[in-house]
Amino acid sequence: MAKTVQQMLEAANAAVPKVDAAEARRLVEEENALLVDLRDSAEIEKTGKLKGAATVSRGMLEFRADRESKYHDPAFDPSRPVVVYCASGGRAALAGQTLSEMGFPKVYNLGGFQPAADAGMETEGT
Repeated sequence: MAKTVQQMLEAANAAVPKVDAAEARRLVEEENALLVDLRDSAEIEKTGKLKGAATVSRGMLEFRADRESKYHDPAFDPSRPVVVYCASGGRAALAGQTLSEMGFPKVYNLGGFQPAADAGMETEGT
């Protein structure tokens, strides 16, 4: 039976822990977590990104994370925690679930860019 987007989001949200800005900051500072902005370049151009975040559009995530892909980004190391975010959290939830399925054991969903920035996470590029 086909799944709806809502069902996919519910499963992803159940599989990937959500973190707030304070916990995301701690993960980056204390555990060397990779912070990933999944938004498209046009979105990032308008608002900037969280400071230090790698920018990987949702459509390229699997290619950047897979060590066997010619597009692999070495920053994607399964020994590092990964904190993902997008505009509202939906793409981040789905991406987090995908990374978990790809063998990344510590993946967290920060949710949306603006709530994280409003909570005091530094931004850059604006």
